[in-house]
Amino acid sequence: MKNIMIIGAAIGDVLVYPASPEVFTSGSHPAREILLSTGGDGLNEATVLAGLGKAPYLCTLLGRDQMGELVKTHCQTREIRQDFLRYEEDISTGLNVVLVQENGERSFLTNPSSTLRNLKPCHIPETFPRDVGILCLASIFVSPWLGSQELAEIFARAKKRGITVCADMTKRKKGETAWDMKAAFSQVDYLFANREEGQLLTGRKEPEEIAEVFLECGAGCAVIKNGEKGCYLKNEKEAFVIPGFSVECVDTTGAGDSFCAGFLYGLSEEKDLYTCGLYGNACGALAVRQVGACREKILWKDVKELIEEQGKKNG
Repeated sequence: MKNIMIIGAAIGDVLVYPASPEVFTSGSHPAREILLSTGGDGLNEATVLAGLGKAPYLCTLLGRDQMGELVKTHCQTREIRQDFLRYEEDISTGLNVVLVQENGERSFLTNPSSTLRNLKPCHIPETFPRDVGILCLASIFVSPWLGSQELAEIFARAKKRGITVCADMTKRKKGETAWDMKAAFSQVDYLFANREEGQLLTGRKEPEEIAEVFLECGAGCAVIKNGEKGCYLKNEKEAFVIPGFSVECVDTTGAGDSFCAGFLYGLSEEKDLYTCGLYGNACGALAVRQVGACREKILWKDVKELIEEQGKKNG
């Protein structure tokens, strides 16, 4: 089976749940949970994959500090490959404050001078391990050093080795359009975006329209994450909606990353496109049932049970 390398952020999250806007007028407000956890798109994806039984590589940037050590310990505990953990002496490891509302939606306070925004091409290996068959960039637009051209060069190196290239994203930062990103997108076999991210990039509203633009920009397959509604998948041969799972939503932190990990797991097991999307939906659903990203392991048996339960309901 194909091994997976994840490129992306690994940081700390200070989670506050529930976070009320009343705190800004009252000066103080109680929260049921305030906790420190590991997070970041890259670490989240690698963590879910490890829980599913994979041994993913993680390429990320850390500082030589307490938070960096916490991330390293997390990788050791969860059996995530550490061959490509990069360090910078004069940059602090990213630490976000995540304000989670009662309905599970969240807002972030971030430090742009930390490692979160400073992953550069020089931190990414020139050659990839021989056992890597899938490469995933966990978030386009997180690091300003990784623009369309830089990403296109990284992805092209991987494709030259026969590696399947995947990429997820966050919201654009500088008003970019999908066409501005065409150099990078044209090197991506599976391009992920949630509906809002896709709308901003394409100017289109519906998942079907967003996916069509991504394909016009050269992506092999568009994967549009649509929250509790599931996902929409489209390539040149097929297109379909996969409904989401009905679960209690506590916190959406890491849900999109967990979806991507489930999808990547399916790819690594050489499953068909529909099954990959189904695994993604299941992992995303399991993620929202807890506060924080990937604090509790998502195991294959949990994914299987959720899919079987959904099958019974739909049967």
